[in-house]
Amino acid sequence: MTDALKAEAFWEQHYRARRGGGTGHPNPVLTETAETLPPGDALDLGCGVGGDTIWLARQGWQVTAVDISTAAVERVRARSRQLGIDDRVTGEQHDLARSFPHRQFDLISAQYLHTPFTLDRARVLRTAAHALRTGGHLLIVDHGSTAPWSWNKAPDAHYPSPGETAAELALDPDRWSVVRADTPHRRATGPGGRTATVTDNVLLIHRHDRRS
Repeated sequence: MTDALKAEAFWEQHYRARRGGGTGHPNPVLTETAETLPPGDALDLGCGVGGDTIWLARQGWQVTAVDISTAAVERVRARSRQLGIDDRVTGEQHDLARSFPHRQFDLISAQYLHTPFTLDRARVLRTAAHALRTGGHLLIVDHGSTAPWSWNKAPDAHYPSPGETAAELALDPDRWSVVRADTPHRRATGPGGRTATVTDNVLLIHRHDRRS
């Protein structure tokens, strides 16, 4: 089995094992950021069970929800139909190592885009930056610490800091600028109601295209 098929099978099993028909709560940094912006076209990279997608659509955004798992994408589509907002949600299956939506967006959200499989994250996120319209924002929220219930409990796991991620993207400062780079802490709730204090690595990039 190729690495691509292994990755798809892993995440397919992961989301098919998730019980319940809900989509969970939206990620707090996303809601905090999106509430300051006028609704437009949004892309949810690695949409998972769809908490962010559904929240954005209910705020008036037109959302493209993308995941490597067809189970995840189907769940988001079903939930949007159930809520009567399917006219604002488009679900697409993409292995971001190989494909990316061919459109432009006002907001692109990459929440915890980590995987145990090979993925050129810098290339994916650079592609996302180029998919922004002028005036658009790319929000990257990474794990800065590991929750007890995480699939990745490797004690030597390294999560890139906001500065490291920005350096890897190597974006032209005449076209993109960093408007937020910090590491807030929050109280997270996992399976079975377990809680833990975790760190997020937050990077918000704005496309302004000052170049004449």
